[in-house]
Amino acid sequence: DENPISTLGEYSKSCHEGYRNTIELSVGNTVVPLRSDTIQLVQNGCSFHELRSEDPKQHLKYFLKLVDSLDLDGENRERTRLRLFQFSLRDQANNWLEYLPVGSITTWEDLTTRFLAQFIPPERTAKLHDDILMF
Repeated sequence: DENPISTLGEYSKSCHEGYRNTIELSVGNTVVPLRSDTIQLVQNGCSFHELRSEDPKQHLKYFLKLVDSLDLDGENRERTRLRLFQFSLRDQANNWLEYLPVGSITTWEDLTTRFLAQFIPPERTAKLHDDILMF
């Protein structure tokens, strides 16, 4: 039977099947281990909560400055950015990333494009456009 009947107790059991990351790293590349102090540095140094006062572009700028200071080669730099970015998000911003389809982000460009599209609302883009025209 494709859809067996489950008891309430079976639904309440913890199950880790199907839990995968939104960010899918390419196979075959070397993985630079993340140290806990590096993760804490990102969490404490540049957190994004999706508050009105926060600028998503500025968040990316600070994040890149921090992560790129780790002095990694190009291939490992992208992988490290992808792996660390999730630790820079808090609250609703973190929820946004977790609810994206599994494996839907595979490159830094994918991530930044989706992040900016999500957190720079159309009305803000329209206001910036109007401000430029009025200048």
